[in-house]
Amino acid sequence: MEKNPKLKVAILERGKTVLEKVRISGGGRCNVTHACFIPNDLVKFYPRGEKELRGPFHQFCSGDTIEWFEKHGIELKIEEDGRMFPVTDSSQTIIDCFLSATQKLGISVLTGQSVQSVFKAEDYWKVETNHETFACQKLIMTTGSNPKMWDMLTELGHSIVPPVPSLFTFNIKDARIKDLMGLSAFAKVKVKNSKLEASGPLLITHWGMSGPGILRLSAWGARELFDKNYQFMLQVNWLNEVDFDEAMETLKELKQEHAKKAVSKKSPFEFPNRLWESLVLASGIESEQKWADLSKKQLTDLANQLTNGEFQVNGKSTFKEEFVTAGGIDLREINFKTMESKLHPNLFFAGEIVNIDAITGGFNFQNAWTSGFIVAEAVTEDFR
Repeated sequence: MEKNPKLKVAILERGKTVLEKVRISGGGRCNVTHACFIPNDLVKFYPRGEKELRGPFHQFCSGDTIEWFEKHGIELKIEEDGRMFPVTDSSQTIIDCFLSATQKLGISVLTGQSVQSVFKAEDYWKVETNHETFACQKLIMTTGSNPKMWDMLTELGHSIVPPVPSLFTFNIKDARIKDLMGLSAFAKVKVKNSKLEASGPLLITHWGMSGPGILRLSAWGARELFDKNYQFMLQVNWLNEVDFDEAMETLKELKQEHAKKAVSKKSPFEFPNRLWESLVLASGIESEQKWADLSKKQLTDLANQLTNGEFQVNGKSTFKEEFVTAGGIDLREINFKTMESKLHPNLFFAGEIVNIDAITGGFNFQNAWTSGFIVAEAVTEDFR
């Protein structure tokens, strides 16, 4: 509408209110995008869609998102980890911005409209809801991971990659982390006997392990972990890039330097003392045992606990309300220059309805903004 005010646009929303996913994003602050401004770098955060998004991100990237919001009076800020939020720290700011824009442009936002069927006529689309029937020249579907919509698209001949959870945390019951809820460390995590691995902050919770590192691993391993029924062995390197041999050398040096000190007293590494105490105990080292008294086996066990601790994962938990799925319309059936269906002219897609998803950090929203922009460009181009 900003590019062509003559267009007549209506948004059909099943719920009573709009933008609920925006409302709950980022703990109610709305993680709008991420401060990664180079398209070829940005695509690396997408387990599914990396190749396909390269072109779209050259058309509309994170910097363009920031500029769009600035033009609409919304200032964004960058946090230490690169996530971007409105300076108000409130998702309502973003919701109000969109609602204000629709009102100014005369876009009809119709709530309580549950789509029942989509029918293709010769030169228009017919959409039936629980209340009325709509006809349109261009139909844009942004329904996310809605199985009902995917079923309708299957009837139209589209292929749907079956959905599986993408962002989730790991359920682990283990004595080593039992009383450490709330502690975090920067660690490397790996699924045993697999190529799946990731690094990042790891948070110990009352149900197991969470944090960006775990969520990253869950996103990249969405399908593989689904096939394992979320039963697998997780290997944790609490020292991140430090391997077993390097850890052994460090421990031997500590044994020399701190011979008369108790091993468990203070963590010599950059993670919490309580975690260090737990790993020391798990290595068969008594609480008051001195460095000088450590046997070769105890040193070896401690190096193993530090760099290759194995934890049995039994199931998953959804990451707050920000549930993301891997799955959706097969990417081969979409023209990524326009986001138009290759099967049906004048049918467009944006957001998570397609088989694209990202790790946590504002990337899924950036895909939504980018694909929405490209659809708008394509649609308005046809009416010029």
